[in-house]
Amino acid sequence: MKLHTLKPAEGSTKTNKRLGRGQGSGGSTAGRGHKGAKSRSGYSRKAGFEGGQMPLVRRVPKFGFKNNNKVEFKAVNLDVLEGLVEKAKSKDLTLELMIANGIVGKNDKVKILGRGELKSKVTVQAHAFSEAAVGAIEKSGGSVSTLK
Repeated sequence: MKLHTLKPAEGSTKTNKRLGRGQGSGGSTAGRGHKGAKSRSGYSRKAGFEGGQMPLVRRVPKFGFKNNNKVEFKAVNLDVLEGLVEKAKSKDLTLELMIANGIVGKNDKVKILGRGELKSKVTVQAHAFSEAAVGAIEKSGGSVSTLK
């Protein structure tokens, strides 16, 4: 037995019917039925089309408001910062340090929140701070600097 002599077992494979190649190829409609848009070449149904019935997207009313100017912050709590101080052995918690340790993404705006407690005296950089977080950081002898 050689690779070039291999064949499937007798009767195990079947050739597909070549449709749409003239009268001798299995009928005039080529498996598409009679007339209508689906029988034509180039047919593609539009997304959301429901056969002429009013589509769901148009039946359901619009509501609400999307503020395009809203600034989304990535929340980072004090307990996460304490873990970062122990891991990085740094007293200066910059945005670059948080990005390097995978706490925030490089395009995130960061807000420091007050969950947990901070034992270390650190300088923290972020875009925003909650009052509780500022109080806790300054209570431990650290300082905050706000980025733009």
